[in-house]
Amino acid sequence: MRFSSLVFKCAKAVATIENVVLLTTFASTLGLAILQILLRNFFDMGLIWLESFLKMQVLWLAMLGAMVATRERQHIRIDLLSRFTTGMTARLCELVVSVFASGVCAIGAYACFTLVQFEYEDQMIAFGIVPVWVCQVILPIGFAVMAVRFALGIASSLTDERV
Repeated sequence: MRFSSLVFKCAKAVATIENVVLLTTFASTLGLAILQILLRNFFDMGLIWLESFLKMQVLWLAMLGAMVATRERQHIRIDLLSRFTTGMTARLCELVVSVFASGVCAIGAYACFTLVQFEYEDQMIAFGIVPVWVCQVILPIGFAVMAVRFALGIASSLTDERV
């Protein structure tokens, strides 16, 4: 088996997992928010823990959405030069942007890992029996995945191969 086909299969597996988790998170967020609205409006009650849970799910939706946008190359790009350049200059601009974005995401992953580590040590509870660090673990994972994808963008700007 060639290395590139192995990388492609791993990327496809990660994409499938991302899609399933994103869809499940979105559906459960929507369903639970509707449930909370119905409970409050028709039964004058609500689930106390649900507000905190929905806030954490919004965090997960944002990070998973960012990961998918990066995978699909549909993320927000601020690179004015690429609109006005072609050929080798455009590839150089893409390389610089990918290096910068990968570095920023790697720093973000490290900072979020440190945050999760501190939250683990504090053992604060987000809701029910779920600790805060479990809710925040998507942050370093998301930034690390995006850093790797931008790093793959570095490789693809040096070659014409897309992963």
